[in-house]
Amino acid sequence: MVVGSAMNPNYREPMELLVHDSPKAVADAASGRVAELISSAQTRFSLGLAGGTTPEATYKSLRGKASGWANVDSWLSDERWVPPDHERSNGQMAALAILDHVAAVFHRPKWSESMMPEDSAAHYEAQLRSIHGHGPPDLVMLGMGEDGHTASLFPQTTAVDERQRWYVANQVPQLGEDRLTATFPLLWSARLLMVVVVGANKAVALKESFEQKTPAGHLGEGDAVVEWYVDQDAASLVV
Repeated sequence: MVVGSAMNPNYREPMELLVHDSPKAVADAASGRVAELISSAQTRFSLGLAGGTTPEATYKSLRGKASGWANVDSWLSDERWVPPDHERSNGQMAALAILDHVAAVFHRPKWSESMMPEDSAAHYEAQLRSIHGHGPPDLVMLGMGEDGHTASLFPQTTAVDERQRWYVANQVPQLGEDRLTATFPLLWSARLLMVVVVGANKAVALKESFEQKTPAGHLGEGDAVVEWYVDQDAASLVV
C-alpha cells in the first residue's frame, strides 16, 4: 500500500506501508532491507538508529546479514538523558543488540552529571553536521509510540515545531523526563526513513499518522522516502 501525494498533498514523497504477518516477519524484512543498503554502499554510509523494543528486534535480526560495516557511521535518532550505560539508554540497547558485534563507528551524545541536555544536544548536532558535510543521512530507522511520537518528537512538545536545529533537548512533561532528539529538518533530509511498528496497541496511532494527526504523520512532508514496516495487528485499522 502506498500513501502519497494523491491522498495528502503535503507529502512530497510516497509513504509505503509494508504489512507482514508477525513481529518476527517485520524484524526480518526490515533487517534485510538495512543489510541490502549497507552491503551495496560504495562510500561512507550514514545510519540513524532508533530506540525501543521493536527496533531492537530488528537490530538483533541484522546480525550477520550485512557486509561493509566498516564504512558505516551510526548515530542515534534520539536518546534519553541518562548515563550511557543505563538500562534505559537507547545507545546502550543499540550497542548490545548490534553495534558491539560489527565494525561500524558509533557516534553517541555526550553525557555527564555536570552537563545540561541542551549542551549535549548542541555538541551532538555539530558532530552530525560534520558527518553529513558531503551528503544527507542514507537511512534513519525509527519507531512509533502509542501516542504517535517518533524519535523523541512527542505531541505538544517544543521539538515538534523546531525548523532550524538538527538536534535538540526536549522536555517531555507527560513522561517527566528530558530527551535528546533529531528534529524534522534532519529527518526530512534523509534519503530513506524506515519506521518499524508492531502490535494492536499501535493501530490507532498508525491510522492517525496516515491522517497526519501525529508527529509520525509528518515524516512524509520532507524529501525522504518513508517506508513503514508493520505487522497485521498494527495495520488493522488501515488496510
